[in-house]
Amino acid sequence: MLARTSKSKDRTGVPGLDDVLLGGLAVGRVFLLEGSPGTGKTTMAMRFLIEGAQGGERGLYITLSETAAELRATAEAHDWQIDDKIEIFEVVPPESLLDADQQQSLLYSSDLELGETIKLIFEAVERSKAQRIVLDSLSEIRLLAQSSLRYRRQILAMKHYFARHGATVLMLDDLTTDILDKTVHSVAHGVIRLEEMTPDYGGERRRLRVVKYRAQGFRGGYHDFVIRAGGARVFPRLVAAENRRSFARGRIATGLPAFDGLLGGGIEQGTSTLVLGPAGSGKSTLVWQFVAEAVRKGDKAAMFIFDEELGLLIERARPLGFDFAAMQETGRLQITQLDAAELSPGEFAHQVRQAADDPAMKTVVIDSLNGYQASMPQENALILHMHELVQYLNRSGVSTFLTVAQHGLVGEMKSPVDVTYLADAVILLRFFEAEGSVRRALSVIKKRGGKHEDTIREFWIDGGLHIGEPLSEFQGVLRGTPFYPGDRAPARPARGE
Repeated sequence: MLARTSKSKDRTGVPGLDDVLLGGLAVGRVFLLEGSPGTGKTTMAMRFLIEGAQGGERGLYITLSETAAELRATAEAHDWQIDDKIEIFEVVPPESLLDADQQQSLLYSSDLELGETIKLIFEAVERSKAQRIVLDSLSEIRLLAQSSLRYRRQILAMKHYFARHGATVLMLDDLTTDILDKTVHSVAHGVIRLEEMTPDYGGERRRLRVVKYRAQGFRGGYHDFVIRAGGARVFPRLVAAENRRSFARGRIATGLPAFDGLLGGGIEQGTSTLVLGPAGSGKSTLVWQFVAEAVRKGDKAAMFIFDEELGLLIERARPLGFDFAAMQETGRLQITQLDAAELSPGEFAHQVRQAADDPAMKTVVIDSLNGYQASMPQENALILHMHELVQYLNRSGVSTFLTVAQHGLVGEMKSPVDVTYLADAVILLRFFEAEGSVRRALSVIKKRGGKHEDTIREFWIDGGLHIGEPLSEFQGVLRGTPFYPGDRAPARPARGE
């Protein structure tokens, strides 16, 4: 076991939380973990003790609210083993210890005087010689104190007592009494607050925030987290400025000469491309061309799909010349189907980041931002989340392709969210009518860092993606009401030409 010093830190064992805390909890200090019932305090506290036990440290869980059986059941639900290095101590009345028939009964802390309760806690600490301690919960002690002054004095006394023993203490507060009482906030070395939100549809969303941490920095703001089998997992808020990877900035081609010409030779590596258009205009098919070309060249690509069932996507793509199943078997294509109702933006960013951390990953597709927006608990934060994610991917040398389905099929088009300023290139798709049939038009309206064609070309999907000649008389596309005033629309080449 490593020597514990005043400058060392105890890791919490909760994936992602130590990253937020820049290493963990300072040794020998008292920390507050607060949150309403059900936010995950007990799960994180148990994991904190188990992490210490795995490193040879003794742990003590002092409970005034839950029974030892309930705590062990929590551990078993996550497949955790509570070994002899962790003691679970229930606060029970001294008189019941004399009666063997009453030893297993839990006395509610309201039946004990505050002094007797604290005495039992201190005796358990002395006996266990624990280096990590969890006190669950402060709400019971606050009720016994009956006044803010007495409660503050008792908390200070416990803090000094724990400090003499050099133990790292995690106090839990379920905020079921006076939530405006900030006594422990001023006394504790650090404060972590857990929150749970329930959207109108879908599963609950959990997030945490480090309110304070004396004498050191931490990752501020809210960080999403989940609780699943195996415990809690925190997804630290992505900060693009902290990440940068050196790479050679080349170009990514599509494999279609006409399309590459329209793009001025292709898309620069480490840039983002936004594909805008109404539903059914071919946005997904367009970005598939970049994915297929990346895989063909030996690079890796990842697709994050919100809008389409994975099996249907694979079947729909095969007749167009995109055998995604075969690409997956080579290990060069990763396709992840996402459920917007069950996904937080932090978890999504974590999944994208995991894929992008592979040096061979060169192309990432997010299809679509409409589905991504549905996963946001607050829609006005979408641009901020996407800004950090796109900047992170750009700095990692990954070319990002984002699709947005605009409202409507013909006439004026509106986007549910405007992220065009984030993109280095913008490709616009439109429907138009010619000779009694619905046709598709393609144009590049923005491309940073290089020239591109300013023409509008027809494209069609027939056994693959085909790009036609420029439509020189095409008008109205930027007004959202495109039309072709020529006497006769250009004829498409026969299939196979």
